[in-house]
Amino acid sequence: MASKNGKNILIVDDSLDTLELIKRNLKSKNYTVVTASSAQSAVDILENHKIDLLITDLKMPKVDGLNLIKHVKRNYNDLGIIMITGFATIDGAVKAIKAGSEEFIPKPFTDQELFKAIEKVLANLETRRSAAKKQTNSIITGMIGDSHPMKKVYARICKAASTSSATVFITGESGTGKELAARAIHYTSSRSSDPFIPIHCAGIPEELLENELFGHVKGSFTGAYETRAGFFQTADGGTIFLDEIAETPLSIQVKLLRVLQEKEIFMIGSRKSQKVNVRIIAATNKDIEKAVESGSFRKDLFYRLNVVNIKLPPLRERGNDIFLLLNLFLEKFSKELNKPLAKFSDETLDILKNYSWPGNVRELQNVINQITIMSEGEIINVSDLPKLFYSSTIKNDYFNAPLSYVIKDHIQKVLENHANNKTKAAKTLGIDRKTLAKYLNSK
Repeated sequence: MASKNGKNILIVDDSLDTLELIKRNLKSKNYTVVTASSAQSAVDILENHKIDLLITDLKMPKVDGLNLIKHVKRNYNDLGIIMITGFATIDGAVKAIKAGSEEFIPKPFTDQELFKAIEKVLANLETRRSAAKKQTNSIITGMIGDSHPMKKVYARICKAASTSSATVFITGESGTGKELAARAIHYTSSRSSDPFIPIHCAGIPEELLENELFGHVKGSFTGAYETRAGFFQTADGGTIFLDEIAETPLSIQVKLLRVLQEKEIFMIGSRKSQKVNVRIIAATNKDIEKAVESGSFRKDLFYRLNVVNIKLPPLRERGNDIFLLLNLFLEKFSKELNKPLAKFSDETLDILKNYSWPGNVRELQNVINQITIMSEGEIINVSDLPKLFYSSTIKNDYFNAPLSYVIKDHIQKVLENHANNKTKAAKTLGIDRKTLAKYLNSK
């Protein structure tokens, strides 16, 4: 059994109609799909086939989905799990996640919801598989680079992973891979079999953040028709990753401090505390020490979080790592687009190497994706770069730009000044029209 995209999915549901529908949808995405109408049949398949992802229904006769997940977690570490159910409840979701399911999807669900969950779980699976290699000098959960700054990062990740309780504070510019570092710590620690719950604090409105983190009890406010668990309960036993923690309001910071000090939370509307066993990893791209000085971030919370500090270097400080990443992304997107693998010209590599990359690895990935889509031919030339990209390269890093491109940029500006009149532009530049045309047509 081999999948065109390398991923094999097992679907378990006692409804044959559901099995057929999901199977047809997944095959349209080129997954290899096998089905089972019972947990017993699923176990037989797992014993005889390599499965990357298990999608199971909750309610099934004899052995239900929860018990199937527990069996899988005990016997198979190297696969992802998604629970689907037509009987969705908060309690059911918490039980499913605690048992080992990474996603919980209520029926009916859209194709988009299913595909999104599958992509997320498979991405996490690849992260775990990379982490299992424990390579501190090459790839840790998608973090690629052999430069000295990255080797220091790998060493600190390994030290952080050696303890399951110490809080970790990750700093670095946007796009440097803070969540990847957090996942690496979790999946190489003793908590790796328990949930990893990432929270983007800046993406949740202030008035909703407390509810999302700690949950609420039924009747605690208008619209609270049932008790709902928060992210801390869901992450119990595992790791919670609080990204952009500098954006949290002071009222939430006080409650986070209590979690760190007392290992307990209060749900909204409840006077009774709940104990939680959760490791906290926090991250920010802001200057956290300035935030502490200004009073926007509590000093005592910062000290509690900053037990192990990991600072991720910006891409511009990682030397030749950029070439490893360039080739990795180019190969990845060429394969996805079914295009022949092209090569970068030396001049293009010079520009990419000397660019400041304010968006870091995330920006680099997006640029290479765009180049792969738009470029034609076997060589990727400067002209294949996004126009704003190389224009800003010259403006922001003029003295590191190749001479040929500086000349061409100056000629273009002279042309614009003369309303594209080549004769007048050539006269101003002190060259003839033939030489002007040569510069304009150069790569």
